[in-house]
Amino acid sequence: MQRILALLAIGVCTNAFVSFSAAAQGAPEVTLTRFECGTNQAPTEVNLRFSDTYAYGGLKLQFVFSCYLIKHGNEYMIWDTGHSMSAGAVAPKVSLVDLLGQVNVKPDQIKYVGISHYHGDHIGQVASFPKATLLIGKGDWDALTSAKPGPGVNPEPFANWIKGEGKVEPLPLDKDVFGDGTVIVLNTPGHTPGHHSLLVKLPQTGNVLLTGDLAHFHENYENSGVPSFNVSRADTVASLDRFKKIAANLKATVIIQHDARDISKLPAFPAAAK
Repeated sequence: MQRILALLAIGVCTNAFVSFSAAAQGAPEVTLTRFECGTNQAPTEVNLRFSDTYAYGGLKLQFVFSCYLIKHGNEYMIWDTGHSMSAGAVAPKVSLVDLLGQVNVKPDQIKYVGISHYHGDHIGQVASFPKATLLIGKGDWDALTSAKPGPGVNPEPFANWIKGEGKVEPLPLDKDVFGDGTVIVLNTPGHTPGHHSLLVKLPQTGNVLLTGDLAHFHENYENSGVPSFNVSRADTVASLDRFKKIAANLKATVIIQHDARDISKLPAFPAAAK
């Protein structure tokens, strides 16, 4: 009897190992690449606009403009699209489409284009991906499609989706993009009504959190600073609290998209974090 039980136990363990190995072999490759999607502006005094409590004195910081490519097996997602090529001094030196070409990805291969929020330095090149499914917070989509869009809300780059020529998913909450928990758009309202951030789970690097504009720089993030132009102070503080708890629980690398000090947290283009 003991021999039979031992053989059964061995069989169960073997089957479990085989199943685990098959699952591991079948898991899609997930990578994350950063693109430069704007020309760095001169250092900006951040006290007046980026803190409603005058927290930063004479602090000046140089902002950067980032876009990201997520590869999930044979599928691709773009996160934020930076400034437009006609944005003047801060316009990108190389278009996002051309940068993608340098890593052998064509615009038609982009399955999803995720937008953290509707501000111009995050949506400037979204129209380059008309065949992609647009992922955007419902609050921001409602603002873009309203009869009278408010200040800072520019529907023009989204004409393809507004006219119904492309698929759009207005997100009221979180979104598990590929259905396996590796790429999750996180609901973090406050900066705009439908602001979202992004969680990417990489097999080697570990968990990575992209802020969108939940925070604009380290000091802003660490002190839960609220820019004076955010639509909701309460929502911003709540979103920062949630985001920080996620970061702590997942031991995630936090990348503040506008902070030049965080560029080195990912490999330099064209290399990808794995």
